[in-house]
Amino acid sequence: MSKFKKKKGGDLPAISTASLPDIVFMLLFFFMVATVMRETSLKVANKLPVADQVEKLDKKNPISYIYAGKPSANYKSFGTEPRIQLNDKFADVKDIAPFIAAERAALREELVPFLTVALKVDGETNMGLVSDIKQELRKVNALKINYTTRKGDPLAPK
Repeated sequence: MSKFKKKKGGDLPAISTASLPDIVFMLLFFFMVATVMRETSLKVANKLPVADQVEKLDKKNPISYIYAGKPSANYKSFGTEPRIQLNDKFADVKDIAPFIAAERAALREELVPFLTVALKVDGETNMGLVSDIKQELRKVNALKINYTTRKGDPLAPK
C-alpha cells in the first residue's frame, strides 16, 4: 500500500474571482479620469481657413470660443446665411456682450485679464459678420482675439 495516491481525473481548479471587482473598479476609474467630454457640439459648418504661420495658444489661459459659419446639414431649418454659435446655441451679434460677461463671471478674478476669445470662423463666411463680431467684442473690452486656422499653404490652389 502506498502512502500517496494519484488524483483521478485532471480537473483544473476553479478560477478565483475574488479580485474581479477590484479590476472592474480600476478600469472604471481609469476611463472616468482619461475621458474628455466634448464641450460643444457644432451646429455650423466649420472648415477653417489655412495659414502658414500658426502658433498654439497656451492652455493655461482661459479661452472662449465663438463659432461662425453656415448652419450644418442637420440645422438647415435655420437658413443658409452664416450664423454665430455661442456654446451650444445659435446667437445674434447682440448676444456676444452677455456671453463675454458670463464667461468673465465664471472665471476667477485674477484670470479675467487673460481671457482670450478664439474665433473659429468657416472659410466661406463673409468678413462682414466677422467685423460685426469684432466690433461687439471691442464694446465689451475683449481685445485679446485669436483666429483659429489650420496649418497649410494659403496660396496653394484648392
